[in-house]
Amino acid sequence: MTHSLDKLASRFAGVNEWVFDLDNTLYPRHCDLFAQIDWKMTDYVAALLDKPKEEARRIQKELYKEFGTTLRGLMVRYAVDPHHFLDVVHDIDYSPVEPNPALGDLIASLPGRKHIFTNGDVPHAKRTTDRLGITQHFDRVFDIVASNLVPKPAEEPYVKFLADHGVDPKNAAMFEDMPRNLDVPSKFGMRTVLIVPAQGSQHSAEAWEHATDDQAKIDFSTDHLDGFLADILEAIGTA
Repeated sequence: MTHSLDKLASRFAGVNEWVFDLDNTLYPRHCDLFAQIDWKMTDYVAALLDKPKEEARRIQKELYKEFGTTLRGLMVRYAVDPHHFLDVVHDIDYSPVEPNPALGDLIASLPGRKHIFTNGDVPHAKRTTDRLGITQHFDRVFDIVASNLVPKPAEEPYVKFLADHGVDPKNAAMFEDMPRNLDVPSKFGMRTVLIVPAQGSQHSAEAWEHATDDQAKIDFSTDHLDGFLADILEAIGTA
């Protein structure tokens, strides 16, 4: 996916707040790390409701789509302990994530502050970015606990993120792998970048996760975050 350097320069000039989702954004979806979490959530639902795995899978996906996260749905419908849930589903093997210190160098070169805004929790974010080798380049992580356990795409966590981190959305860019999670950032005036799966890659995903209702809310899309950031740096460095 190629983008005009002039367009990148015009859209990203003046941006000094860089906001990144975590899962399937800072690492490529095809490493399928999140698939481990996904099946842990299915197992959690099966044990909680005493359902066979197939039925638990259906319920889990229904909750995920309706409430933004499986956790939120379980809290609303079944009053689960969110901290126990987060500990259980993030007990995974992080080795599928390939270290990518070059991505860290690109992030470090962006002007201003860098943030992670995730529906996961801080321990999971740190284990992931440690594996990537990029932890030190982020100023703060805003996680599902910081958002009072209300997940994206609801507007409330974005409002709280902007207030807690002192971010002016007019000077910010948001990088996300789910189109619906870019609706609110677009509304607030942030530049929006959709991270899509690499062409031809094999990965786990629901069809609706990639559905785009309003393409106008997405300024750019890319299947290679590293290359896109390199292009931004070239564009704003020569603007």
